[in-house]
Amino acid sequence: MLSRALSLLAPALWLSLTPVAQATELVMVEAKGCHYCIEWKENLGPIYPKTAEGVYAPLRVVDIADGAPEGMEFDRRVNFTPTFILVDEGQELARIEGYPGEDFFWGLLTMMLEDNTDFEDRAKTN
Repeated sequence: MLSRALSLLAPALWLSLTPVAQATELVMVEAKGCHYCIEWKENLGPIYPKTAEGVYAPLRVVDIADGAPEGMEFDRRVNFTPTFILVDEGQELARIEGYPGEDFFWGLLTMMLEDNTDFEDRAKTN
């Protein structure tokens, strides 16, 4: 009887120990037919998850017509695509509007992460 009661309580205990806070993530807001969205996805999309930035803030892609994903809040309306929104625990921290090209994107993203989170660019410190 006791072992059955423990087996029923174990999942509830496990769920109570699971953190509910969402991880930091980068939300890319895109639109169908957006040339710069396609360019980013083709050139940087495959690279992004392998970078320190991508590991720290995994990418989530959403359509501009859908608005903010459930449980997430943007500070203001998204007017341009792509827009890259840094989100932590469902709240917007910062954003990059538009795609300025690969060279500028990485610098802007790193600055955005360093200014708004505890991200540390290891390439600078090595």
